[in-house]
Amino acid sequence: MPEPFSAEELCSRLAGERDRPLHLLPLPTPTVPGAPSGMWLVAERGDYIFYDSQTSLLHQEHIIVHEVGHMVCGHRSAGDDQQLYRMIGIGDPESVRQVLPRIRYSDEQEQEAEMMASLILEAAGRLPAPTLLSGMLGGLESAMGLRAARHPGASCRRG
Repeated sequence: MPEPFSAEELCSRLAGERDRPLHLLPLPTPTVPGAPSGMWLVAERGDYIFYDSQTSLLHQEHIIVHEVGHMVCGHRSAGDDQQLYRMIGIGDPESVRQVLPRIRYSDEQEQEAEMMASLILEAAGRLPAPTLLSGMLGGLESAMGLRAARHPGASCRRG
């Protein structure tokens, strides 16, 4: 973990460890509900993490670290989306090896990446550690259908 922590420095170190360029690129416009606020794109010559730069700095950091979680966990894309490549201006879609846009939190890959982001940001002091009480109350609220289940302490959710 970089000290002091920054998502940019974390990505720089990860790029060095992987011996592969990793570029952080802000999305050109704010994301809207139902659209991914971040994604990891693997191309022949490097990795790209796109993120919503029109949100709070903590949320931007969370988006970036969430995508890093996908990288660290070795997640893979289920499909090929030529329309998405055109939307973000990829001139040569054949150079794209995989892309992982994130819009749902129901599958196992998303849960793992969200857990990784929460653990990294908690270790960096960006999120408070969950307490027994917050974990128990969150579990009760979720069981009673008062809120969706999520990792305790994960205050930032991508939409």
